[in-house]
Amino acid sequence: MKNFEGRKRVVIENISPRVDDGKFPAKRTVLEPCTVSANVFSDGHDVVQAKLLYRRQGQQDWQDFPMKPIGNDRFEATFTPDEMGLWEFTVEGWVDHFTTWKNGLKKKFEDNQNVEVELQIGTQLMEEAASRLPETRVEVLRNKINEYNGSFHAQASAVAAAFDEELSRLVYESHYKNEDVIQYNPPLLLDVERERARFSAWYEFFPRSTAYEPGQHGSFQTSKRILPRIAQMGFDVVYLPPIHPVGEVNRKGKNNATNAQPGDVGSPWAIGSKDGGHKSIHPELGSVDDFVDFVQEANRQGLEIALDYALQCAPDHPYVKEHPQWFKWRPDGTVQYAENPPKKYQDVLPINFENDDWQNLWQELKSIFNFWIDKGVKIFRVDNPHTKPFVFWEWVIAEVRKDHPEVMFLAEAFTRPRVMERLAKVGFTQSYTYFTWRVSKEELQEYVTDLTKTSLKDYFRPNFWPNTPDILPPHLTTGGEPAHLVRMILAATLSSNWGMYGPVYEFGMTQPMPTKEEYINNEKYEVKHWDWEATTKISDTITSINRIRKENEALQYTNNVYLTDSDNANIFAFVKKSPQGNNIILTVVNLDFQWKQSGWIKVPLYDLGLDPETRYRAHDLISGHTYHWQNEWNYVELSPQAIPGHVFRLEFDNYPEPVQSAKPEFYSE
Repeated sequence: MKNFEGRKRVVIENISPRVDDGKFPAKRTVLEPCTVSANVFSDGHDVVQAKLLYRRQGQQDWQDFPMKPIGNDRFEATFTPDEMGLWEFTVEGWVDHFTTWKNGLKKKFEDNQNVEVELQIGTQLMEEAASRLPETRVEVLRNKINEYNGSFHAQASAVAAAFDEELSRLVYESHYKNEDVIQYNPPLLLDVERERARFSAWYEFFPRSTAYEPGQHGSFQTSKRILPRIAQMGFDVVYLPPIHPVGEVNRKGKNNATNAQPGDVGSPWAIGSKDGGHKSIHPELGSVDDFVDFVQEANRQGLEIALDYALQCAPDHPYVKEHPQWFKWRPDGTVQYAENPPKKYQDVLPINFENDDWQNLWQELKSIFNFWIDKGVKIFRVDNPHTKPFVFWEWVIAEVRKDHPEVMFLAEAFTRPRVMERLAKVGFTQSYTYFTWRVSKEELQEYVTDLTKTSLKDYFRPNFWPNTPDILPPHLTTGGEPAHLVRMILAATLSSNWGMYGPVYEFGMTQPMPTKEEYINNEKYEVKHWDWEATTKISDTITSINRIRKENEALQYTNNVYLTDSDNANIFAFVKKSPQGNNIILTVVNLDFQWKQSGWIKVPLYDLGLDPETRYRAHDLISGHTYHWQNEWNYVELSPQAIPGHVFRLEFDNYPEPVQSAKPEFYSE
């Protein structure tokens, strides 16, 4: 019997959010509401109360908030973390004998039964509560008890006194010292990051392709000139492919040719040469001081620099000579280069994490992060993290964020779902996704539902990219400009984090490699010369969409999406509502990149907390046109030759009340 606490009858289970039964923290950002729910119940028919407890990890005192019942023995409440770092939360539950007694008293009195004994039971319960209250509150409760006892001569008055709101509040407060209260242990964790983790727009470009003259190698100085343009387009993160020296041994030529020709610059991901490794800068890009100056200029433009962190080495990387034990060596004495049979990457050597010197290896790889953080970098796009051990990422991300909680990590992991999920669990802030290949209405609905309505929503933050230097999906090749517009609008409004591989997307370049989903004459293997002053319909629309995102809070979250219906398989529509409920955005796109499509779409007014018969305005934030709508079903038509999408702000005379945690049951008696 010593293992049981016989007076504690409440069961608490199935708390959400909870990742792998509490092994990993759920995720939120500063001032992003976190709704906690749990099954809280007991035997019998007594009323059960529940309370949410939360605090910043390391603090002694809990903050608390009553949880409201939402049906089927489930309770919920919401708290809003206001600082970065780890938070912890848990749930308390107890049998509320006082409210149970009040409910029975009321029923018996309304049935004209004699409730004299029941009234005496009430006095006992109040006295027990008084014994648990601090002295500063006892006197107030004593006065209430005296008023209650003094009304016994008229049972109706006594019943009314039992339901006094302040009396109920005082009795509720007494549960803090109630030995029958049960608390779920151990507490669950919440990893709270800065707002950029939740809301960001990324622009990728190669610094070496920013020279003023064709055929010249760009630098950080020439790259500074395009920062204002990127900022004006509404982006806030500039992602740079690796900026380190490029290997000369086995260097790749244009279009990934095995043999480089004189003047070929090679792939930036083949890191390291006689000029240095992961803590060095390609000589033609400039010096470390030039890079710091570039970062600072970006910051002045309202931009952050995301640096590529790629754990592979060219054969002539200093690590290969200084730490040969960190690589795999073949029986013939040659070092193992990277392979994904039948593909071969002769210019890249994978690091062998299963070597006996793994502790020194880990420390060195951590020092790469620290080196660039010291130069002003707070965001890292991690190349192929799924090919390195999960345990390494769990350790190094925690180590970095212990001293730099503002640092973010984007996982470039186009791999199996379980692997991508594990990377998110062990600490990656955001992740690339399968959005790049989800094209049809059914595919989009299924994928968005999986990301936002399952357990993934609590720890996996998607970042939607319509293209990358490695990926030119077929729909962009065949769909041309309309496809670029639709996929960009979808990426930027479905997900609060989105990004694109820059100028080629703006300029609608669509010529693929034969038999490959990849750009021909790929910038990964050669220096390009772009007209950075040019604008296109695509770039103008990108600017509009990024502005719309910043002006409408509903688009700054991902998990608030309501997928809605239409009577046309080519029309995809969804709604997003801000946490306070006063900003509602409806996005509609034409998935047919060739033909005009029209039909009726459903605005889920009931789900949004609105009268389905209400009148409202649909203001198209792209075109500026306003439409007057009524009821849930409304007509739209979209032509690929125009802008094949609407981003409507739905404007109501009376917005729905924001969803908040309700007061406990005794407040409504």
